[in-house]
Amino acid sequence: MKSNNVTVSSEDYLEIILLLAEKNGVVRSTDIASFRGVSRACVNKALGVLKDNGLVQQQKYGTVVLTKKGSEVAGSVKQRHKILKSFLTEVLGVNPETAENEACEMEHAMSSETLGKFEQFMKLQLK
Repeated sequence: MKSNNVTVSSEDYLEIILLLAEKNGVVRSTDIASFRGVSRACVNKALGVLKDNGLVQQQKYGTVVLTKKGSEVAGSVKQRHKILKSFLTEVLGVNPETAENEACEMEHAMSSETLGKFEQFMKLQLK
């Protein structure tokens, strides 16, 4: 389910920015382009949308930083992804690569209610 009317594409970019920031400390548009396998022009367009929505900050040619709102959305997407991937691999036995790809698609369509049920189920399974 889209967070606060944020598009699926924007959620993907926010999650990537969060992951890169956790891994490298700083995030540049070239890092995002490499990670996503798209052109810098494509990334710059997406960053413009994210900036307009108050989700990231970036000085011209500078590093990309999530705003508080952007961090909240990115954290939510990352958490949904983690829960779904765990369910797919640990409960259903899906191979990790397939689970990664499918969790990425599912994370955008799931309601908060359903995610909560998944989370409860996983807690019971892992006890």
